[in-house]
Amino acid sequence: MFPHSRREFLPFLRSHWRPLLKVLLGVLIPFVLFAHLTHEVFREGGFWWDQRLLDWYAQRRTPALTRVAETLATLGGVVVLPLVTGLLAWVLARLGGAVGRAYGWFLVSGVAGAALLNVVAKLVFHRPRPDELMAVLRETGFSFPSGHAMANAAFGFALTLVFWRSRAAWPVAVFGLLWALAVGVSRNYLGVHYPSDVLAGFTASVAWVAGLYMVMAQRWPHLRGSHAGVKDTR
Repeated sequence: MFPHSRREFLPFLRSHWRPLLKVLLGVLIPFVLFAHLTHEVFREGGFWWDQRLLDWYAQRRTPALTRVAETLATLGGVVVLPLVTGLLAWVLARLGGAVGRAYGWFLVSGVAGAALLNVVAKLVFHRPRPDELMAVLRETGFSFPSGHAMANAAFGFALTLVFWRSRAAWPVAVFGLLWALAVGVSRNYLGVHYPSDVLAGFTASVAWVAGLYMVMAQRWPHLRGSHAGVKDTR
């Protein structure tokens, strides 16, 4: 319960500072950043650096870099990413029993939920994509926020949280961060999203996955305690 007086506030803060900090860093700050990006894009006309960064990428395109960006678009797209997510969830369930199934459901829910939220956001905001004449690819649909950035950031962040208490924590975290950044940058390089679209996708995914983790992870200690013979991947 929350404190009802100043006298109760400090003891409450001392005993609950860890979960409060998680909510602040994981959900509230990313959500406020997403709200700020949304306000600037749709109330103030966007950011001055959006088009400048797109021009900067366009001036530095090479055939090799374009192939890499197109490969990232395919790997992080609507076909390959769901297959990889589902396969990893299946492996977690096979190796970890009830605990692994819980981690698998969290991973799938994180990526699928981010994708669904992205569809809703695009239908609400209706931001047109950048000038097609400068784009490498021709893609339909709206631009804000970036679906690739949002889904792959959710994938990397959720995967990091699944393995956070294991020996693979930091390698997985570095991979998740670099993967999300690479996919996001590739969307700007290809000219199909503004940089603010990618940033909005990142912040929305962090808030979503962190909030989902706080809800779903409450049951994980009970699963570990009731299945002591099952090897924990965390």
